[in-house]
Amino acid sequence: MKRTFFLLTVCLSTLLVKAQKIEDIKNMLILNKYQQAKTELDKGMSNPKFTAKPEAYLLKTAVYAGLSMVDGTKGTPQAEQYANEAETAFNKYKELEPAMPLITDPIYQNGPVNLYSGYYASGYEDYNNKKWEESFGKFKKAADLSDILIAKKILTTTLDTNVVILAAITAEQSNKKDEAAKYYTRLADAKVTGEGFESVYRYLVNYSFTKKDMVNFEKYRALGKQLFPTSEYFTYDKTDFAVGLETDFTAKLKSLEEVLAGDPNNYKANEILGEIIYDTLNSRVDNAVMPANADELEAKMIAAFTKAAAAKPDLENPWLYIGDHFINKAVKVNAEREAFAKDMKARTKPGAMASKEDIAKRDMLDKKYSETLDGAREPYEKAAAMFAVKPKTDDKKQTSIDKQQYKKAVSYLADIYANKRINAKGKPADIAKYTAEEKKWNDLYESIK
Repeated sequence: MKRTFFLLTVCLSTLLVKAQKIEDIKNMLILNKYQQAKTELDKGMSNPKFTAKPEAYLLKTAVYAGLSMVDGTKGTPQAEQYANEAETAFNKYKELEPAMPLITDPIYQNGPVNLYSGYYASGYEDYNNKKWEESFGKFKKAADLSDILIAKKILTTTLDTNVVILAAITAEQSNKKDEAAKYYTRLADAKVTGEGFESVYRYLVNYSFTKKDMVNFEKYRALGKQLFPTSEYFTYDKTDFAVGLETDFTAKLKSLEEVLAGDPNNYKANEILGEIIYDTLNSRVDNAVMPANADELEAKMIAAFTKAAAAKPDLENPWLYIGDHFINKAVKVNAEREAFAKDMKARTKPGAMASKEDIAKRDMLDKKYSETLDGAREPYEKAAAMFAVKPKTDDKKQTSIDKQQYKKAVSYLADIYANKRINAKGKPADIAKYTAEEKKWNDLYESIK
């Protein structure tokens, strides 16, 4: 019984000694005796019984973080080493006591506070020197510490806006897009506003679109529009981004098709899809090479313009684009046709018949020309019908443009029916019908003033 009492006494004495040692070191911190505190702490940290207590690691955090901020040491490589050891100790403390009950102690809370201040100051220096990777690493640590200090009510705010925005910016500059989005999201969800913060919402709108996350794209576009109502950026829709974020035809085409996969009747997306294909098939660039899949693209273009026309049946543009495309195509076929006719004539002796092969090819080109030209007929007729009933406007410029487009469509319709009349030889009824149509469009052309 006496031996048991003796063991209990020894154990209690050991605990009291350890507790006294911790209190002694804390008192040294109160008096800013950081080096003396470090000496005593290092002795204690070499004792397994001392390090068995989670408090030892929080104490080390306070000592080493304080040393990193002492005048003469602050900003030196030695300070960085102290901060790294303080961080390691703090991580160990969190591992041993996840609830961190001791962190609100006035002495202990200085540990994470000093760590936070040190990382913020050093990160900002790297930020000014455009050392983005190094700066982000420090602001990321500062942001994590800030969250802990806020959760424990040591910092009296709900969000450390300064450190979060700097973490976001340096992550973005380091090309860590996902990390940047994480910090920008925290700011946006808190609805931060004011000078300089519009970029938060711009980044998230752009980021969400590239991730094909249309829910968040619309969410942050709406938030941006609400908080920055004078900014034009947030008026751009998914179609604008589909085109604006890509640099080449194939990428734009793919991006627009992805938009249309989720919204197949989107007027703007269909219209722009049709237009970019039109510009590719009817390139104004000298010696432009026609895409190998021109027929496939043509079908996509017609389908897109047809859907656009269905979405807004009072607009003539989609039909004009289709008509113009077939006229341009017919011009190329006609050039080929005329070149072949000239070559055939040069190769055929006077008074002799052209070869069967030449005649067959000539007839094929004539047929191809007529069919291509006729491709413009229906869309031009639809456009002309819309122009005929279009309300007048006070906009003289628009009136002039409309008149030019109307006359163009009508003029080509007269040409199309003239060609159909020529090809109807031997068919009196067809000749009469096409002659009447040709006259109708020619008369209409003359009446448009």
